Amino acid sequence: MSPDWPVLCLRVAAEADPGALARVLEPFQNLNVTPRRVVAEWGINDILHVQVDIAGLSEERIGLIAAKLSQVPSIQNAYWHR
Repeated sequence: MSPDWPVLCLRVAAEADPGALARVLEPFQNLNVTPRRVVAEWGINDILHVQVDIAGLSEERIGLIAAKLSQVPSIQNAYWHR
């Protein structure tokens, strides 16, 4: 991993589902990349909010991950930012 990689933040809102957190982290496991930080908390209306801080991936790659996660039926919203 190059020290020049920016830290990007992926934010996901998912339905109350025991496998939601695993589905959010799976793309990083497949790429053999360990997130710098993962925060998950239950919100109102049984929504799981997940924040994944990641370095070592390009903006294009994290954009593709967010787009793929958005296609999962139990994921309500997925986006990334710096």
